[in-house]
Amino acid sequence: MSPSGIDKGELTAQQVLTIDEKARLVSDHSAKPSDESLLHLRIVKERGAGAVLHTHSVWNTMLSDLYGDAGGVNITGYEMLKGLQGVRTHEHSEWLPIIDNSQDMPSLADTIAGTLREHQSAHGFLLKRHGLYSWGDNLAEAKRHVEILEFLLETLGRTLLVKNRG
Repeated sequence: MSPSGIDKGELTAQQVLTIDEKARLVSDHSAKPSDESLLHLRIVKERGAGAVLHTHSVWNTMLSDLYGDAGGVNITGYEMLKGLQGVRTHEHSEWLPIIDNSQDMPSLADTIAGTLREHQSAHGFLLKRHGLYSWGDNLAEAKRHVEILEFLLETLGRTLLVKNRG
């Protein structure tokens, strides 16, 4: 797990923390695990993920707000979808659920678990007005999923802007 309050872009292997299934620090480290560790652990449990990543982009935050009342955003017809594990065609329909954010991490982890069980084929989800979570069998796959989903969310956002100008 990454420590709380550090620049994730500058994260080194020595800074990575080892935590147990209750998000308690087990490595010999003085840093504090991320407040969202329980969320990452629940995704690992529900998806069998080897890696979970979380981003805070302008586009995912805006679209999570815009589509929050719909409970998610549907992404279909884009070639980039084929970069998601198991997707073979651009005609794939990726439902990206949107979950209301909360500071009650145990309750939010339970909500995430229910959402992941309900949407078995989802490669990620959005926390409303907060950010994107995605995962993979390993770090490289999780990173690819984040990059693809971020690309697609930005594409949707920019397309909405162009449509609304006309």
